[in-house]
Amino acid sequence: MKENLVYEKAFKFAVKIVGIYRYLVSDKKEYILSKQLLCSGTSIGANIKEAIEGQSTKDFLSKMNIALKEASETEYWLYLLRATGYFDEAKHNSIIEDCIELNRILNSIVKTMKKKCLDTSS
Repeated sequence: MKENLVYEKAFKFAVKIVGIYRYLVSDKKEYILSKQLLCSGTSIGANIKEAIEGQSTKDFLSKMNIALKEASETEYWLYLLRATGYFDEAKHNSIIEDCIELNRILNSIVKTMKKKCLDTSS
C-alpha cells in the first residue's frame, strides 16, 4: 500500500488501544468500557483503510466520515475512563493527544472532501 500518514497514525493508535484494553482487562478487571474503547479505537484505522480502497469519492467520504465518528466516540470513552479513575493523568494524556490529533486530521479531510463534492456537483 502507498504511504498514507493518517492511516499510519490510526494504525499506531489502534496498537496503543489494544495495549490499553489488555491493561484494563488484566490489571483493572474492567470489561465493559474497555470493550467499547477497543471497538471504536480500532475501527478508525479500518475505516480509513476502506476509504483508501473506496470505489468513488462518495465512498471515500462516507468511510472517512465513519472514521471521524469512531474517533470522536473513542475520545468520549477515553475521557470517561479518566473521569471514573481507570487511568491516571499521565496515561490519559499520552493517548488522548493522539486521539485528538486523529479527530482534527479526519475532520479536516471530511470538510475538504465535502467541499470538493459540492464544488463538482454544481
